[in-house]
Amino acid sequence: MQVKKRDGTLEPLDIDKLHKVVMYACEGITGVSASQVEINSKIQFFESMPTQDIQETLIKSAADLISEENPNYQYVAGRLINYHLRKMVYNTFTPPCLCDVIDDNINAGMYDKEFTELYTKDEINQLNIYIKHDRDEVLTYAAMEQFRGKYLVQNRATGEIYETPQVAYMMIAASLFSKYPTETRLQTVKDYYDAISTFKISLPTPIMAGVRTPQRQFSSCVLIETGDSLDSINATTSAVVKYVSQKAGIGIGAGSIRAIGSPIRSGDATHTGVIPFFKLFQSAVKSCSQGGVRGGAATLYYPLWHAEVEDMLVLKNNKGTEDNRVRHMDYGVQFNKLMYERLISGGDITLFSPHDVPGLYDAFFQDQEKFKEIYEAAERKTSIKKKKIKAIDLFSAFATERKDTGRIYLMNVDHANTHGAFIEDIAPIKQSNLCCEINLPTKPLNDINDPEGEISLCTLSAINWGIIKDFDEMHKVCNLAVRGLDELLDYQAYPVLAAELSTMNRRPLGIGIINFAYWLVKHDMTYQQPNLELIDEWAEAWSYGLIKASNELAQEKGACPKNMETKYGHGITPNQTYKTDVNELVKNKERQDWKGLRASLKEHGIRNSTLMALMPAETSAQISNSTNGIEPPRSYISVKQSKHGVLKQVVPGYPYYKNKYDLLWDQKSPEGYLKIMAVLQKYIDQGISVNTSYNPEHFDEEKVPMSTLLGDIMTFYKYGGKQLYYNNTHDGQGEIDINKDELIEQLSLSEIDDDDCESCKI
Repeated sequence: MQVKKRDGTLEPLDIDKLHKVVMYACEGITGVSASQVEINSKIQFFESMPTQDIQETLIKSAADLISEENPNYQYVAGRLINYHLRKMVYNTFTPPCLCDVIDDNINAGMYDKEFTELYTKDEINQLNIYIKHDRDEVLTYAAMEQFRGKYLVQNRATGEIYETPQVAYMMIAASLFSKYPTETRLQTVKDYYDAISTFKISLPTPIMAGVRTPQRQFSSCVLIETGDSLDSINATTSAVVKYVSQKAGIGIGAGSIRAIGSPIRSGDATHTGVIPFFKLFQSAVKSCSQGGVRGGAATLYYPLWHAEVEDMLVLKNNKGTEDNRVRHMDYGVQFNKLMYERLISGGDITLFSPHDVPGLYDAFFQDQEKFKEIYEAAERKTSIKKKKIKAIDLFSAFATERKDTGRIYLMNVDHANTHGAFIEDIAPIKQSNLCCEINLPTKPLNDINDPEGEISLCTLSAINWGIIKDFDEMHKVCNLAVRGLDELLDYQAYPVLAAELSTMNRRPLGIGIINFAYWLVKHDMTYQQPNLELIDEWAEAWSYGLIKASNELAQEKGACPKNMETKYGHGITPNQTYKTDVNELVKNKERQDWKGLRASLKEHGIRNSTLMALMPAETSAQISNSTNGIEPPRSYISVKQSKHGVLKQVVPGYPYYKNKYDLLWDQKSPEGYLKIMAVLQKYIDQGISVNTSYNPEHFDEEKVPMSTLLGDIMTFYKYGGKQLYYNNTHDGQGEIDINKDELIEQLSLSEIDDDDCESCKI
């Protein structure tokens, strides 16, 4: 019988060769059987069968064998994909010289042609000697599938792939540091390559898929604020289209748009409300498919006190009609201390159109006392159009929609500003991003080329706590992470002027944490019973390492131009501005040399106005076989969909720690998780994608009490939380149990302390 090779030629079927491939995939891996893979494959051979089909059948066979009893088949399947990839890309298992791969891919238009102008042949040969292709052999099935589906440079129309993972890693490192001084450049490239290819640093999709290619936009998150004018709304729409097409997730600040019935042109007409404009933003977000890498997505932010809030809260749900729903975006509702006080006191929240109360919207972010003053004065003024609604009713409506859709988010704008990186009366935080972890200043655009507007971009990566041995290694890895992303800011292009100016002036980064659940089990703790002191110690070392790295860069290359708009520029670090209620959870200690660092920040400033943000890290965590970001796993084997089918991923260290993992749906409440987030937030200048999750099985009659939902929101606020992301309910089931009289009584026992420290009031 003949089989068809990749080049179209025919050759006799060689069963021994097939067996050798499977044996290679199983070599040195415990608990697996080559014969089992072959038997399970049940290959139905036929005349002129393509060898690629044989390979895909073997891969699927090994993947199907992945189970809690036999977790290591994930490595067998990964190696089979590796073999398949190398034959497909190089037509041989042994990778060719790196210089040949680079030349071929430049000629094919896949790699940036600038690369060979920046590096000599000798330098490329040195990198070729250093590259560790055998690291591809320890990648799991899920990792390899993500590589060939998303990350490797390819023609997405034909499916042709042009590189393998280690080549991608080396090219990313070499591209990022191409402008470094020649005397230190190669060593820095090697160090960074080692950090990313051994998963100490995790990179997001835009960087993994784009760096080394002619495509030059790698920011994961884009924050765009619209003003209350048609020109600004149209400029926002144009900016959304440009960035969605570049694979970015969008945050839209739309809270300043006036409400329905507000006057236009001094009363010549009345406003039709926010919903028509939200539909416009939705169309812009969905206008591009992002080349199959990631679908267009956005979160739109507005304040709880907006006059149309009752209609805006329900925009996501499946009730109503297309005319009064805008379902293809997510929504972030903005709160502050006054809103919580009204809830606790059993009072009312008064709704206004931002246009009708001058200064109210800006004060909401910049100055909480001023906001309260303007807000209460407007409540008393009979000439201002308003509506009162019971705080308990409004909060309950919010919690209900958040539970029912899972995608109504929360933002505490006071905490985002007082515990943020920026001096709030100069550079206020008015919104977040798609995934609720970015806090950067924005300004509305009057047109797409407006140099006075400000679009904020954040470039992301993460540190893999699960494999960091000690704080010395933590600081080295943090230094590399900061340097890599800082170079990226100059390496990438900027489709909109307002984004380029903002990025160059502020140079913001967002470096997070992955594999946190694995780190917990390694240190013998769970989400429900965490060692908060140890978490505090590690978070401190991580935060210190990042800030110190940026401060050292400021000494080498200069501080960011708007350094003095940051608290860092005044020698103030995040662990000085956090909400001190966290001290109830863990005693405040300074183990690192914060005194010396703060003095250096005052003298030299900061290179990057922000440094930390804890993102979801879904796909990138699969690459490194890590648990997602800071989240608990839902099961020992996660199952996710990809274009190649179902991906199975086993939690790291499963054979040793299978009984120690604190699975999400086993947790009786999010209380422990929220306390961990509070401790982490203490050291973070931006936010955390914090989720709340409930299993109705743990509640009477399988109903989650409204008091529980609101109580957790209050706890989150008490400890300085900034943003709440998804609300997960097990199996999507479980009703909310509401007894409003009891609820008010319970909430009235809560307190909100005003513990702003002096350093926040510069």
